[in-house]
Amino acid sequence: MDEVDLIIAQWAKQRPELNTRPMALIGRLMRVSHVLAAEMGKTFAKHNLNGPSFDVLATLLRSGPPHALSPNDLLATMMITSGTMTNRIDRLEQAGLVKRIQNQNDKRSVLIALTEQGKTLIEKTVTAHVETQEKLVSPLTDEEQATFNKLLIKYLSANENV
Repeated sequence: MDEVDLIIAQWAKQRPELNTRPMALIGRLMRVSHVLAAEMGKTFAKHNLNGPSFDVLATLLRSGPPHALSPNDLLATMMITSGTMTNRIDRLEQAGLVKRIQNQNDKRSVLIALTEQGKTLIEKTVTAHVETQEKLVSPLTDEEQATFNKLLIKYLSANENV
């Protein structure tokens, strides 16, 4: 029994007519989300980053050379407001991890590019991040991970735009 089972048992006593299976599943998913965020946050903190700054730097790195994107391209991958993105970029620029460069294809705009310091940091952090993720999913076999992924894809495809 886990904490969710205890909650479900309490509901069964108070409101036995309720179907609490969805509550149990959602409660566990929320707990899983919390565990994942906390453990990955620890990894980011070891590299003086947080989740949002990691996301920006990782997006620039995975975009490939020259590791530069327009603010709008960054915005499209992160689903945040433009003001929030500007603040993130400003903080990363102040830390020397990104720089604004003139967009050669559009002189009216800039690109956000990784600095060498930013590239070095995010490459080290991504390696540690993947190690953390491997540890987090290690209780599941490869087959269980594949099944879980299929179920999550099915769920998300039905509910992401609800």
